[in-house]
Amino acid sequence: MYESIKDRVIEVANYMLKSKQTIREIAKKFHISKSTIHKDISYRLRFIDYSLYEEVSKVVKEHKDIRHIRGGESTRIKYLQKRKGR
Repeated sequence: MYESIKDRVIEVANYMLKSKQTIREIAKKFHISKSTIHKDISYRLRFIDYSLYEEVSKVVKEHKDIRHIRGGESTRIKYLQKRKGR
């Protein structure tokens, strides 16, 4: 694996731990696709730094556990905005 990829993976993982942002938000910040970010933290990181991988996995699991709440909240806001626009 190229050093530049390893550096990016570690940088993304550390940023995720620090900011607790979602994969989508991190992808926007780093100007990388969501698929690349996901592969970096769920596959590549495991081989680069396993202890960091375990910490990041906890954050990803937390995001997965609450995603249905975020989706419901987004839908609620969307319809409240439509109602105000009438």
